[in-house]
Amino acid sequence: MNMTSKTFTSMRRLFVGILFAACFPLVFHSAIAQTTVSKPKNIIILFADGTTSSQYEFGRYSSAQLRSKPFAVTDVVIAKGNYQLMKTESANYYVTDSAAAASAMSIGYKVNNGVISVTPDGQMPRTLMKVAKDNGKRIGLISTAPIYDASPAAFSVHAKSRRDNEAIVSQYLELSPELLMGGGSNYFLPSSQPGGKRQDGRNIIKEFQNKGYQYLSSPAELNKIDKPKVLGLFAEEDLDYEIDRDPHEMPSLAQMVSSALKVLNQKTKQGKNLGFVLFAENENTDSAGHQNDVASLMRDLWAFDDAVQVALEFQKQNPDTLIIVTGDHETGGFSPTYGRKNLGVAGSSNYINVDLSQLKQIERFTMSLNEFSEKFKAKVKAGLNRAELDTYLTQQLQEGFPGLLLDDDLREKILAQGQLGPNSNYLPSNILALAIARQTGFYWASSGHTPAPITVAAIGPGSTIFKGIDDNTAFAKKLKILIGQK
Repeated sequence: MNMTSKTFTSMRRLFVGILFAACFPLVFHSAIAQTTVSKPKNIIILFADGTTSSQYEFGRYSSAQLRSKPFAVTDVVIAKGNYQLMKTESANYYVTDSAAAASAMSIGYKVNNGVISVTPDGQMPRTLMKVAKDNGKRIGLISTAPIYDASPAAFSVHAKSRRDNEAIVSQYLELSPELLMGGGSNYFLPSSQPGGKRQDGRNIIKEFQNKGYQYLSSPAELNKIDKPKVLGLFAEEDLDYEIDRDPHEMPSLAQMVSSALKVLNQKTKQGKNLGFVLFAENENTDSAGHQNDVASLMRDLWAFDDAVQVALEFQKQNPDTLIIVTGDHETGGFSPTYGRKNLGVAGSSNYINVDLSQLKQIERFTMSLNEFSEKFKAKVKAGLNRAELDTYLTQQLQEGFPGLLLDDDLREKILAQGQLGPNSNYLPSNILALAIARQTGFYWASSGHTPAPITVAAIGPGSTIFKGIDDNTAFAKKLKILIGQK
């Protein structure tokens, strides 16, 4: 069959186009690798789980209005550094979970939701922390969650399920990061000991100590660190929200980051200091999003920003340090907005918008919605009748949420332990959150994650590599270039 010149030309263009599309990702990443990028000695990844630009803007505005303080994330790292957006879908879903998102950022490949750095075909590429370790850098992991939680685990080890807590902790012992800090002592201890949950009978705290680690269990001990390797576990599970935290029992994220930098930056007997990579996560910003808890979110954004400020102060003395502020996905569809106070006729007398008075109202709250929820459910479990629950509910509102008015429809849902909507899964927290929204304008779209692109902001040597919009798998590829992957 004869082929016309026009047909041949069209087919040739199609072939070239297909070839270009197939090769472009390789060319793109090769171009990154060949670009002259300043390689930092130290890398600090400050990870606000569940946050993106909307949360950071809320942190900036509330900090300026209520604390009269600049917000380092926006006013320094974003304003003076480099900035990009990051896509977040997982291998099997448009809306990711923390395990899949953090895994993509760590190994450079998409994984299924719920999986820790294992690809759908069973491959286990090196994690960022393993790459850093193999390149002679000291490594550290911090989280306000259990330290074996999805994000720190995905940045360091592998597991077919994010719930394989026992196996994740065992892999930490094998990886031997110079520093581990956070919650989660339960899976470091055998079930035969108080608070322990391990079924293999091992005491991993003792095994870390046998490898030369100094063990810490209280904030006061952060000032007594005298060893080059540290394990700090300050709660059986999660560390408390900032709004609930007892500073005598649990350290702040800023305190943990400050201590970690001293540990990781100290001179070692092994010789030349090749620097470090520190991953420090505030998980409470994500948990506040799930609970739709604006007051807790505000305070934990401030706590996160305090940790960013600690890192920036360290960078002033150590300019060969790259600081990256990012997260894994957005949680809650955080949507401060304006509208009617109630379902009455629209007009100036029935209008609400967020202003200083709304901020001051949530600033007066003294309890997280999770704490309220746990206390209320405990009373239900104890068998209180409806009248007693109603009295207890009123008492909790007065003590923990002064000035909050609970409409009859929402009070009924809490007392009847009813549902709010198909995408509200944290009850009764999400119900009380709607009451807060009606009075303040701080609304939420969901109690789950959303696919909103994530903010990546960086300042310091190598930060120019973070520009435009990219996939979360590119985060791993860029970090491995900056680390100097062997």
